[in-house]
Amino acid sequence: MRALCPALHAAPADPQGDAAALAQLALWSRRFCPWTAMDASGPGPAGLVMDITGSAHLWGGEVGMMAAMVAEFGRLGHLAQAAFAPTWGAAWALARLDPGRIATKTEAAHPLPASALRLSGDTVLLLRRLGLKTVGDLAAMPRITLARRFNRHDAADNPLIRLDQLSGRLAEPINPPHPPARFRIEARLPEPVQDPTHHLPDLSAALCRALAAAAQGARRLRLSVWRTDGEMRWIEAGAATPTRDPDHIAFLFRERLEKIDPGFGFDLIELAAPETETFAPSQRDLTGRRDDSRDLPRLIDRLAARFGPDRLLRPVVLNSHIPERSRGEVAATAPAPNAQDQPEDRPLRIFDPAEEVRVLYAVPKGPPAQFQWRGHPTRIARWQGPERIAPEWWLDRPGTRLRDYYKVEDETGQRLWLYREGLAGDGRGGPPRWFVQGVFA
Repeated sequence: MRALCPALHAAPADPQGDAAALAQLALWSRRFCPWTAMDASGPGPAGLVMDITGSAHLWGGEVGMMAAMVAEFGRLGHLAQAAFAPTWGAAWALARLDPGRIATKTEAAHPLPASALRLSGDTVLLLRRLGLKTVGDLAAMPRITLARRFNRHDAADNPLIRLDQLSGRLAEPINPPHPPARFRIEARLPEPVQDPTHHLPDLSAALCRALAAAAQGARRLRLSVWRTDGEMRWIEAGAATPTRDPDHIAFLFRERLEKIDPGFGFDLIELAAPETETFAPSQRDLTGRRDDSRDLPRLIDRLAARFGPDRLLRPVVLNSHIPERSRGEVAATAPAPNAQDQPEDRPLRIFDPAEEVRVLYAVPKGPPAQFQWRGHPTRIARWQGPERIAPEWWLDRPGTRLRDYYKVEDETGQRLWLYREGLAGDGRGGPPRWFVQGVFA
């Protein structure tokens, strides 16, 4: 295809990401009407369905509402095909096959092909062989004939049921999902103030009560103030682990309040938790001892609040089976990336880069019996392996050699993680080379 169209841009498909983005877009679309949901009721790409009953007059009528929808979606970078009809089925058909149509009757979909009924390709092909090419052809057929011919079809692929949904004989209500909980507490002040410090404890306590009721903990917090000149200012803070401790939340902002420019004062303060995680209450120790498991996260939060979130790093596991690529660092208050579980028999101390050794005496089909590492000769007493790790072809250069890893123990009891890079005669370089990758505790 690039030979025909050199400017073609290819990107890997991400169905789960697309579904999540569409779900967010359905919530965003509630600015037009309250009843919005994802529409995956038919074949092909999913879309959005909205019940605009009682909302069109807010946009100057249906024509103005459709124009506003297309324009707003365009600002987000989406090319929208919209249509209005009395039923969900008719609107689905018109939006995909006759976009821009504002229909007052479901008969407007009759000239459309039978695929407008949200049927599978096999059912549409069967209808064509029977001479039923349009929705109007099906509507003109006796109902008893359609019921007998397609009685074994699933409800979602039955032409008679789909025709009844399009015409309004069979109800198809929209069931919009509940919007995600928004945790925010605001305080309206009778007079403008310059410092929100005195109001922060009460806001933190109220926010924590709301979080506790939903079994959630705050990972990111935002303190916003509305100034008397109409401007808004805010500061943010992050937590290493979910929290709903009012004192801890107040402390996270205490050293950052000076970053807010109060102007001539502000009369509205809001404390919100834009990002939360499940945080169930923990049971107290039966002996009555204090649980110190959250002392380290709070220490991390205190250091991050004082020195900045990017100054404090913590190790994380990454998605790679190459040892030196399987570990990284992120900000201490940032959530860890999703990664696959790493084998438990890896050494805690990994060398990056690995340290090459000079083989003094080699054993066929095994690790070297004796090698020199860091200027000292080392003799292997016991060994286990090999464990083969192939190159990551999507990252490594062509010709990268595979590795065979061995767990070895020398005469002094020191346990090393040793690997051979390449095989003899593999056509990817000279003789194999040996490296020490890590040291076991």
